[in-house]
Amino acid sequence: MNQSLMTEFKEDLKDFREMTEKFYAKEVSIKDYKGFSGGFGSYAQRGGEASMLRLRMPGGRITKEKLKFLVDAIAAYDVRRVHLTTCQTVQFHDLGMKAVCDIMERAMEVGIITRGGGGDFPRNVMVSPLSGVEQGEYFDVLPYAERAGDYLMGMIKTVKLPRKLKVGFSNSPANVTHATFRDLGFIAKENGLFDVYSAGGLGNNYKMGVKVAENVKPEEVLYYVEAMVRTFTTYGNYESRAKSRTRYMQETLGVEGYKKAYQEKLLEVKAEFKDSLLIKESSVSAEQESNTEESVVNIKEQESQLKNVAAYPQTESASERVITQKQAGLYAVAYHPVGGMVPAQKFEEIYEGIKNAAKAEVRVAPDETLYIINLNAQQAEKIHKITADGAKNLFETSVSCIGSTVCQIGLRDSQGLLASIVEAVEPYHFADGVLPRIHISGCPSSCGTHQIGKLGFRGASKSVNGKAEPAFAFYVNGQDTQGEERFGEEWGVMLATDIPKFFVELGTVISEEKVSYEQWYKKNMDTLKNIVEPYLQK
Repeated sequence: MNQSLMTEFKEDLKDFREMTEKFYAKEVSIKDYKGFSGGFGSYAQRGGEASMLRLRMPGGRITKEKLKFLVDAIAAYDVRRVHLTTCQTVQFHDLGMKAVCDIMERAMEVGIITRGGGGDFPRNVMVSPLSGVEQGEYFDVLPYAERAGDYLMGMIKTVKLPRKLKVGFSNSPANVTHATFRDLGFIAKENGLFDVYSAGGLGNNYKMGVKVAENVKPEEVLYYVEAMVRTFTTYGNYESRAKSRTRYMQETLGVEGYKKAYQEKLLEVKAEFKDSLLIKESSVSAEQESNTEESVVNIKEQESQLKNVAAYPQTESASERVITQKQAGLYAVAYHPVGGMVPAQKFEEIYEGIKNAAKAEVRVAPDETLYIINLNAQQAEKIHKITADGAKNLFETSVSCIGSTVCQIGLRDSQGLLASIVEAVEPYHFADGVLPRIHISGCPSSCGTHQIGKLGFRGASKSVNGKAEPAFAFYVNGQDTQGEERFGEEWGVMLATDIPKFFVELGTVISEEKVSYEQWYKKNMDTLKNIVEPYLQK
């Protein structure tokens, strides 16, 4: 990011501190403060007595320098609650007035920008978390995503969007960034090019994206970013916030009409900018090369050190967390804190474990997993032990937003629901995979990505005997894999108190057949409906 823009962002922090002081002095309403603070990546928590701060990590990438900042900030301001988000950011919670202002300001010294972390701005650009090190990836998309992120940050001061804009890059058909249904998504192909999707998204009125271009050269991605912004500012809805997301343009213009409008803007951009938006191949190649350099000595000896650490299989399992990278002799370790809630001291433990590893860094995944990458065998074994407190099985890698106990707009306690289910099923010791990873959102905003879960829940309300009871809408059979994308089907509403009992019954039934949920569901959809039926509210 250019220095002049950084200087402008730093100058803006004076306004944030002044407004925050007024808010905590009760001189500004929660509503008015939300409209201002969101643009700085901060919101008051429910009740208005504390703040959260969203630390943008472009592409989910946390370098050792940034990791050290997290460690120091947690210690200096006694941060006790940290949440990983499905947009690959790190959120600090329960911050006081001074803490939220100071951390925001100090973060900029290590390149962590909170500006635009909320509000009507381009959000954190998402990237497949193992891009650059993953075996089988089509190519490393991270360098292009980082440049797209810098380009979008430059618009914060110059372009007024109708609402937020989310961009994702995917390095393989796994599509973990949901790039085929983002506001703008770049899908890597085996031929080294991108397909581009646009005007999709989760939340209310969720929609799959529209394929607006094929076989795009990676060095041209900024033209497609600029075309998306211009299409949104031209045809997006500035009058109704409820309809101010890009996906509503599919309704106002029609799918083919939207595609035509986007391509017209693309031609306009290419004619105006000519070659000035091209990403230089040499700079990208140099960065990709630096990501793969590592001195590997006696690889067989290193690998023997991993004999007591499970190797990562080609199955969904949380208990086997060491991943062999495509670079010879290097490994990544997966760590999924339950609910995406990282014990605050864990960042220091991880930092101490990798500070002497030359190329090591941390990546945040869209499913709230941390990956510690570029480790030799000895380092991987050490990190594996440090992160042993994480999810013990696939079900415990379930995804949950922060929930209504913290979030102003949250309707239900998604973290509380996940904790209650984990507690209920734990005594049964179901085999790994018997219960699937689930996705829980506290409200329709879908911060827990409930529509793409094998099983998903979204905060709702249900009247029982004239009294509103906490409840969740229930979704079945979502999928995000490229070519198989589908949103889950809503089957009804369950009371929050009944959901743990449902999972106990479901796990018991599947365990008796000695198969995984995936295997069981393919042959037992009707059985699932029979199990679910008594739990659904009429």
